[in-house]
Amino acid sequence: MHNPFHYAFPVHDLGAARAFYGGVLGCPEGRSDRTWVDFNLYGHQIVAHLDPCADAVQVHNAVDGHDVPVPHFGIVLSMAQWQELAGRLRAADVKFLIEPGVRFRGLVGEQATLFLLDPSGNALEFKAFADPDQLFAK
Repeated sequence: MHNPFHYAFPVHDLGAARAFYGGVLGCPEGRSDRTWVDFNLYGHQIVAHLDPCADAVQVHNAVDGHDVPVPHFGIVLSMAQWQELAGRLRAADVKFLIEPGVRFRGLVGEQATLFLLDPSGNALEFKAFADPDQLFAK
């Protein structure tokens, strides 16, 4: 088992964050206060901190034919978890920045990936590898 990571990020509205992270992504809610909320993202602690003035950065880098938003955060899932999440997001009519699909097909590092924005404009990536040993392969 890997150690869980902790990531804190700004949001404009805690209610919208709760609806997105708790409702759409299915992250159980942990502790909270009037200016922050903890969520369990597949065993990792992410914390939405209220910052009504935060502006999401709109920079993109080309990766395998797609404009990948920088910065972004997310998690590497098992292929079964990724497929379940992609299906649930499609069923919820979530708007994707980059539709669920496979990049680097047939190459080292082949991976299923999808990108979306939370209500505050934070970019998230969810990915999976058919062969988990490819995560750091060169």
